[in-house]
Amino acid sequence: MSKINLKDYGLNDRFINESQMYNFSLGRIISQDKGLYTAVTENGEFKAQISGKLRYNAVNISDYPAVGDFVMLDENEGTSVIHHILTRKSAFIRKAAGTSKDDQVVAANVDTVFICMSLNRDFNLRRLERYIAIGWDSGAIPVVVLTKSDLCTDIDSIFLELSGIAIGLDILVTSSLAEEYESIKKYINYGCTVAFIGSSGVGKTTLINKLMGQSIFETREIRNDDRGRHTTTRRELILLPEGGIVIDTPGMRELGIESADFSRAFSDIDELSQMCKFSDCTHTREPGCAVKKAVESGSLSEERLESYFKLKKEADYEGLNFKQIETQKLNRMFKDVGGMKNIRRFSKEKNKYNE
Repeated sequence: MSKINLKDYGLNDRFINESQMYNFSLGRIISQDKGLYTAVTENGEFKAQISGKLRYNAVNISDYPAVGDFVMLDENEGTSVIHHILTRKSAFIRKAAGTSKDDQVVAANVDTVFICMSLNRDFNLRRLERYIAIGWDSGAIPVVVLTKSDLCTDIDSIFLELSGIAIGLDILVTSSLAEEYESIKKYINYGCTVAFIGSSGVGKTTLINKLMGQSIFETREIRNDDRGRHTTTRRELILLPEGGIVIDTPGMRELGIESADFSRAFSDIDELSQMCKFSDCTHTREPGCAVKKAVESGSLSEERLESYFKLKKEADYEGLNFKQIETQKLNRMFKDVGGMKNIRRFSKEKNKYNE
């Protein structure tokens, strides 16, 4: 049986060098189903589970393997054992399901992430800002993909709107009715791992099928409300026939805003804030605020600033319980007088005075 070339699966010198620290076989996680994984090594595919030591040392769910991880394992015809996870160069993270506040990695070691947004009634600039922030935070390079262009009659105005949102990002246009998806191929080179994120039904599965040259995933017709239906149900890594790798996972649609890089997604606001009179300016009521001045002059839209505030607040509240959220809100309300600690101290002193 011929050996599998793991470079087809994205293996590079970075991971090879780190793997030499361990006396196990090197592989990559290509699928995950609950607590069981499938890993590919140079000797083939193996079902695998994590070792007791790896489970014991795991502090967070993110310390467990994820699709795309390079791992060190014992090869076994029954069930192999994963002993180590090599250092990730990128990761997409969401909050774990249920009441746990743990972070869960849904895809690892992605080079390029295609942020898909359909050009029908589902088009939403504020949602795109969210995905761009998440994309930058992952460590992958974001690329905006506008799908279903056949449903849009004014693409020029869309590009004008995007000029202040997708700052520094490439923007591609695709259609399910034409071969316009070819523009995506130039971003997918041999050994390159890509992923697609975006709302349900924007055409991610259709794009993957076209890159594969066949319909390996089910797609479903658009709904009556002009919104698509989600079809991906399991996490897996797939080799593309012309080289490159795509990770398809339903968890990519559920990424929380706590995994976001605001300084890059809102680089225009970040640059303006450097010129504010106060270093801790909240861009609300402070004098000498360069951000508010930009809004007043029209060089920064009020909608974009409101979106920035909304996403920042959502990130601050992500994973907190009700009591913690209320504390955060009160601290915001009384920030100008030193926060809740000063309010409590003032209240105690006032009570003593009245006794």
